[in-house]
Amino acid sequence: MPAYRRILLAVDLTEESNAVAERATALAEAFKAELHVVHVIEPLSLAYGGDIPMDLSSVQDQIHEQAKSHLAEFCKNLDVLPERRYLIFGRPESEIHRVAESREVDAIVIGSHGRHGIALLLGSTANGVLHGATCDVIAVRVGTREKHR
Repeated sequence: MPAYRRILLAVDLTEESNAVAERATALAEAFKAELHVVHVIEPLSLAYGGDIPMDLSSVQDQIHEQAKSHLAEFCKNLDVLPERRYLIFGRPESEIHRVAESREVDAIVIGSHGRHGIALLLGSTANGVLHGATCDVIAVRVGTREKHR
Protein backbone atom coordinates (compact mmCIF):
# COMPACT_ATOMS: atom_id res chain seq x y z
CA MET A 1 0.00 0.00 0.00
CA PRO A 2 1.40 3.42 -0.91
CA ALA A 3 2.24 5.90 1.81
CA TYR A 4 0.07 8.97 1.58
CA ARG A 5 1.80 12.17 2.69
CA ARG A 6 -0.81 14.66 1.45
CA ILE A 7 -4.50 13.95 0.97
CA LEU A 8 -6.90 16.29 -0.82
CA LEU A 9 -10.51 16.15 0.30
CA ALA A 10 -12.79 17.54 -2.43
CA VAL A 11 -16.16 18.62 -1.04
CA ASP A 12 -19.36 20.23 -2.29
CA LEU A 13 -20.21 21.38 1.26
CA THR A 14 -23.52 19.54 1.35
CA GLU A 15 -24.49 17.33 4.29
CA GLU A 16 -22.92 14.38 2.45
CA SER A 17 -19.51 16.05 2.72
CA ASN A 18 -19.37 15.02 6.38
CA ALA A 19 -19.36 11.31 5.50
CA VAL A 20 -16.61 11.87 2.92
CA ALA A 21 -14.64 13.92 5.45
CA GLU A 22 -14.82 11.08 7.99
CA ARG A 23 -13.11 8.76 5.52
CA ALA A 24 -10.52 11.34 4.53
CA THR A 25 -9.62 12.19 8.13
CA ALA A 26 -9.36 8.51 9.05
CA LEU A 27 -7.03 7.99 6.10
CA ALA A 28 -4.96 11.07 7.01
CA GLU A 29 -4.66 9.89 10.62
CA ALA A 30 -3.70 6.36 9.58
CA PHE A 31 -0.91 7.65 7.32
CA LYS A 32 -0.06 10.71 9.45
CA ALA A 33 -0.70 12.71 6.28
CA GLU A 34 -1.52 16.38 5.76
CA LEU A 35 -5.17 16.93 4.97
CA HIS A 36 -6.04 19.60 2.40
CA VAL A 37 -9.61 20.59 1.51
CA VAL A 38 -10.91 22.04 -1.76
CA HIS A 39 -14.34 23.37 -2.68
CA VAL A 40 -14.94 24.51 -6.24
CA ILE A 41 -17.72 26.94 -7.07
CA GLU A 42 -18.88 26.43 -10.62
CA PRO A 43 -19.58 29.84 -12.18
CA LEU A 44 -23.29 30.32 -12.82
CA SER A 45 -22.57 31.02 -16.48
CA LEU A 46 -21.06 27.51 -16.81
CA ALA A 47 -23.80 25.86 -14.79
CA TYR A 48 -26.54 27.44 -16.89
CA GLY A 49 -24.97 27.37 -20.32
CA GLY A 50 -23.56 30.89 -20.47
CA ASP A 51 -26.58 32.59 -22.12
CA ILE A 52 -28.09 34.39 -19.15
CA PRO A 53 -29.50 37.83 -20.01
CA MET A 54 -28.59 39.41 -16.66
CA ASP A 55 -25.59 40.32 -14.57
CA LEU A 56 -25.00 37.56 -12.05
CA SER A 57 -21.93 39.06 -10.37
CA SER A 58 -23.77 40.05 -7.17
CA VAL A 59 -25.33 36.58 -6.94
CA GLN A 60 -21.93 35.02 -7.58
CA ASP A 61 -20.41 37.22 -4.85
CA GLN A 62 -23.09 36.07 -2.38
CA ILE A 63 -22.42 32.43 -3.30
CA HIS A 64 -18.69 33.00 -2.78
CA GLU A 65 -19.16 34.63 0.64
CA GLN A 66 -21.50 31.90 1.80
CA ALA A 67 -19.15 29.16 0.55
CA LYS A 68 -16.20 30.91 2.22
CA SER A 69 -17.91 30.84 5.64
CA HIS A 70 -19.17 27.27 5.16
CA LEU A 71 -15.71 26.08 4.13
CA ALA A 72 -14.09 27.84 7.11
CA GLU A 73 -16.55 26.20 9.52
CA PHE A 74 -16.21 22.80 7.83
CA CYS A 75 -12.39 22.94 7.96
CA LYS A 76 -12.36 24.22 11.54
CA ASN A 77 -14.21 21.08 12.61
CA LEU A 78 -11.54 18.99 10.82
CA ASP A 79 -8.60 21.00 12.21
CA VAL A 80 -7.47 21.87 8.67
CA LEU A 81 -5.20 24.91 8.66
CA PRO A 82 -6.26 27.94 6.58
CA GLU A 83 -3.29 27.53 4.23
CA ARG A 84 -4.58 24.04 3.34
CA ARG A 85 -8.06 25.25 2.36
CA TYR A 86 -8.88 26.13 -1.23
CA LEU A 87 -12.00 27.93 -2.44
CA ILE A 88 -11.88 28.25 -6.21
CA PHE A 89 -14.14 29.32 -9.07
CA GLY A 90 -14.09 27.06 -12.13
CA ARG A 91 -14.89 23.62 -13.44
CA PRO A 92 -14.71 21.23 -10.48
CA GLU A 93 -12.81 18.42 -12.23
CA SER A 94 -10.06 20.61 -13.68
CA GLU A 95 -9.67 22.74 -10.55
CA ILE A 96 -9.44 19.67 -8.29
CA HIS A 97 -6.73 18.28 -10.59
CA ARG A 98 -4.90 21.62 -10.57
CA VAL A 99 -4.86 21.82 -6.75
CA ALA A 100 -3.85 18.15 -6.46
CA GLU A 101 -0.90 18.64 -8.80
CA SER A 102 0.24 21.99 -7.37
CA ARG A 103 0.17 20.64 -3.81
CA GLU A 104 1.66 17.29 -4.87
CA VAL A 105 -1.06 15.26 -3.16
CA ASP A 106 -0.88 11.48 -3.15
CA ALA A 107 -4.63 10.88 -3.03
CA ILE A 108 -7.89 12.70 -3.69
CA VAL A 109 -10.92 11.72 -1.60
CA ILE A 110 -14.27 12.60 -3.16
CA GLY A 111 -17.91 11.63 -2.70
CA SER A 112 -19.66 9.57 -5.35
CA HIS A 113 -23.33 8.77 -5.76
CA GLY A 114 -22.46 5.55 -7.61
CA ARG A 115 -24.95 6.27 -10.38
CA HIS A 116 -25.51 3.83 -13.19
CA GLY A 117 -26.95 3.95 -16.67
CA ILE A 118 -27.53 7.29 -18.37
CA ALA A 119 -26.20 9.35 -15.45
CA LEU A 120 -22.94 7.43 -15.69
CA LEU A 121 -22.72 8.13 -19.43
CA LEU A 122 -23.27 11.84 -18.83
CA GLY A 123 -20.52 11.84 -16.24
CA SER A 124 -20.19 13.26 -12.76
CA THR A 125 -17.60 15.27 -10.89
CA ALA A 126 -16.19 12.13 -9.25
CA ASN A 127 -15.93 10.41 -12.61
CA GLY A 128 -14.22 13.45 -14.12
CA VAL A 129 -11.75 13.63 -11.26
CA LEU A 130 -10.98 9.92 -11.54
CA HIS A 131 -10.22 10.06 -15.25
CA GLY A 132 -7.77 12.95 -15.16
CA ALA A 133 -5.99 12.46 -11.88
CA THR A 134 -2.26 11.83 -11.63
CA CYS A 135 -2.66 10.31 -8.15
CA ASP A 136 -4.95 7.84 -6.41
CA VAL A 137 -8.63 8.75 -6.24
CA ILE A 138 -10.75 7.35 -3.44
CA ALA A 139 -14.48 7.61 -4.13
CA VAL A 140 -16.67 7.43 -1.03
CA ARG A 141 -20.21 6.31 -1.76
CA VAL A 142 -22.75 8.84 -0.48
CA GLY A 143 -26.48 9.36 -0.75
CA THR A 144 -29.19 6.77 -0.48
CA ARG A 145 -27.95 3.26 -0.08
CA GLU A 146 -30.04 0.36 -1.20
CA LYS A 147 -30.05 -2.54 1.18
CA HIS A 148 -29.19 -5.84 -0.42
CA ARG A 149 -30.48 -8.87 1.36
